[in-house]
Amino acid sequence: MLKAISGICLSMTALAGCSSGEAAAPAPAASAAASQSSSAEAARLRAALLPVPEGMQISYGPEVGAFGSLKSTQQGLAAVRQARLERPECAGAAQLDAAKPDVAKAPAAVIAFAADRGSITQAVVSLPSATFPDPLPQQCTTYSADIGGSKVSYKTRALPMPAKGDQSRAYLTTATGVKKNAAQIGSVMIRRGTLIMSMLVVGRQVKPNGLYELATLADQNLARVTR
Repeated sequence: MLKAISGICLSMTALAGCSSGEAAAPAPAASAAASQSSSAEAARLRAALLPVPEGMQISYGPEVGAFGSLKSTQQGLAAVRQARLERPECAGAAQLDAAKPDVAKAPAAVIAFAADRGSITQAVVSLPSATFPDPLPQQCTTYSADIGGSKVSYKTRALPMPAKGDQSRAYLTTATGVKKNAAQIGSVMIRRGTLIMSMLVVGRQVKPNGLYELATLADQNLARVTR
């Protein structure tokens, strides 16, 4: 089951945060003004994150810093390099591409929650322009990957989530692989102004209505910090 979930994370690596770990230490400030500005932005991004859902606990973060430098992002990219995907172009499809310089340098905050029933991982990234990932390509709705010698198959469909923010999108992916275990992951991406929120909900069964409720809460937080 853990390998199956890792495989799902591989297909959504721009969000990262699939592995737990300690938050990265902030880089030294270049000046007092820069430090104050950076602190204000960090506080805004943290305020956009979800509170701990009922029945869950924080398993990672919150980690704040340049998106590409976050420990969670680096772990996700490393996992992709170690996996063999049937369609390599699908690894980061419909997600923020941390390999792009402007995205890698963008201020971001990441947090993850866990419970016996599953996990939630959320990232909020501040980009200077209204960048929003393209929809999932048709060839990426079904594909497979070799994860540590085990084959994991993915099947994804777009969800009719009510519109959120300035742009929004949601998908539900079912991954099957190790010992016939199956896991589902709901993914949501919302843009409000220059903030982009990305969220993954992993469990044996992810219900769309529950995913929409989380998306509504996340969008309310985005609206509050972008006023």
